[in-house]
Amino acid sequence: MYRPALPGIAGRYFFTTTIANPKPVTKVLNETAMFIKKIIAAATSFLFCITTAQACTTFFIHHNGKMVFGRNYDWMADAGMVCTNQRGLVKTSMKNDDGKSISWISQYGSISFNQYGKEFPTGGMNEKGLVVELMWLDGTVYPKPDDRPAIGVLQWIQYQLDNCATIEEVIATDKTVRIISKGTPLHYLVADTKGNAATIEFLDGKLVVHRGNDLPLPVLTNDTYERLASGNSKDNSSLERYSTACKMIKDYKTAAGAKSLIDQSFDILNNVSAGDYTKWSIVYDLTEKKIWFKTDKFQQIRSLSFSSFDFSCNMPSKVMNINSAEQGDISSYFSDFSRNINQQIFEKTLEQSALQIVLTPEQKEATLAYAHTINCK
Repeated sequence: MYRPALPGIAGRYFFTTTIANPKPVTKVLNETAMFIKKIIAAATSFLFCITTAQACTTFFIHHNGKMVFGRNYDWMADAGMVCTNQRGLVKTSMKNDDGKSISWISQYGSISFNQYGKEFPTGGMNEKGLVVELMWLDGTVYPKPDDRPAIGVLQWIQYQLDNCATIEEVIATDKTVRIISKGTPLHYLVADTKGNAATIEFLDGKLVVHRGNDLPLPVLTNDTYERLASGNSKDNSSLERYSTACKMIKDYKTAAGAKSLIDQSFDILNNVSAGDYTKWSIVYDLTEKKIWFKTDKFQQIRSLSFSSFDFSCNMPSKVMNINSAEQGDISSYFSDFSRNINQQIFEKTLEQSALQIVLTPEQKEATLAYAHTINCK
């Protein structure tokens, strides 16, 4: 189900250059220095540099007036935190060398899942019921630099959660902001409480969207939606997970006396699991504004409700370690967000994914400090 992780970039470089094709030491050192500079520059552009694909799966089900969004997060790092994000905050995107930054005031509160620092989520849902989740997509080509401000691939998710209530609004942001051109290759599945869903992909430097009649079954794995839907994916794992999820959704919609939509969603996620690489399984209940999740370390399903949190600007953001042993409704176990927990989770994630991520001390500090540059309007 999962493509084994490749060696880290540095490992590949030294094995293919210093052993397979020996060169004078000075030349190797010079090339290595240039290579490291390029990697650091790339890491600056999008926070982290990943060299292996994630075998993630996402889907959206709209059935009998109920709407849920399921996602398996398959990766080598399991550290993470669940964060609340307040409305009414003034934000400016993290600086990068690919274009201008953009400023905004968050219109909606949200709950997100973060590994690489507060404000840089891998996915989440806002109080309007908009869900945004990422997956790896080899072959992604983001737009070239132009007059639009540029934003990183993770902060793009927070930007959408802060500003959008529908998939139409998400798609419309492409006119005013773009993802940095050298960002990690990703595509996204988004859904809203109108019962609509859309795939967001960047191919040949252009935004490609599937929605409505072009998206009969909102399921996405690690190939383009077009190839998955046509059965022409070259990635057998992605096609298998896509096909399994599609079949289970179809069967559920036609079954009499079916189980709850939440239980069915976790059954689907279990069936498309990548084994030990599936670190988190998350189900968003867009109808009830609740989130259910489990982790590889803690298999009990926990829940939290938007109604349990105050997203007012003058209230502190709340946070909780995703790998905690609490059971049931965990809303009351959240604590005030602090630099300490942000740093603990961030450093643990970097440790767990050390072969795939290159960050200088300056980049680490800038990432950790970013959340504390944000204030109420």
